[in-house]
Amino acid sequence: MEGKLKKDILKIAGKLLKSRLIVGTGKYKSFSETAKAVKASGADMVTVAVRRVNILDKKKPILSDYLDPKKIIFLPNTAGCFNSEDALRTLRLAREMGGWKLVKLEVLGDKKTLYPNMIETIKSTKILVKEGFKVMVYCTDDPLLAKKCEDNGASAIMPLASPIGSGLGLQNKVNISIIIKQSKVPVIIDAGIGTASDATIAMELGSDGVLINSAIANAKKPIMMAEAFRDAVICGRKSFLAGRMNKNYFGIASSPIKGII
Repeated sequence: MEGKLKKDILKIAGKLLKSRLIVGTGKYKSFSETAKAVKASGADMVTVAVRRVNILDKKKPILSDYLDPKKIIFLPNTAGCFNSEDALRTLRLAREMGGWKLVKLEVLGDKKTLYPNMIETIKSTKILVKEGFKVMVYCTDDPLLAKKCEDNGASAIMPLASPIGSGLGLQNKVNISIIIKQSKVPVIIDAGIGTASDATIAMELGSDGVLINSAIANAKKPIMMAEAFRDAVICGRKSFLAGRMNKNYFGIASSPIKGII
């Protein structure tokens, strides 16, 4: 099993990831803390909100001063976009700024739930794919809509566990399981994960990976929590690969009952 796990590489749009944990870079107290958390997590990929990137004031620090884009894969996202036009403009800007083609699409429906607007999301996915982008798509946990994203060229499906930043964990295991079973592209659980055990559960279901931001950044000890998520994802993946025992409604003795004196 150890050898199998070492060869168990996640591939997304040609990018090879040894770690199945993707880390968001928002909400930390400083870029220094962000870098320490990313290092502790063992993540190979981090998300970057393009709308929050400083491109005007050259005197202010930027994320790439603390994380080397040559060693860590930067995944530009459209956090804060509420319509297709804004999302498209943001990702086209990301391509102009850094040549990024692998991107995360996130088109929100409203400011209260931060649920994705799937009509705008599917529309944007179709356009971005035609323009040559490799699109990882944040979506609801509706299997039909997730399949629509895949059918329109998504490189990865990213269903929410629960609302962004809620920390409520995985609320719909059945739908997530259906999405995993039907998808031919990687499924990354995104949004709502609250603690390390949530990540383990997501991985045990067969998810290809998880994306974590708030649960690490808002922890009392972010660096320690990053380590916890690193271990939790590995644990969940091992458990999935090992294959859990069958469930039974009645007890089954673990020791033989025949031949007992």
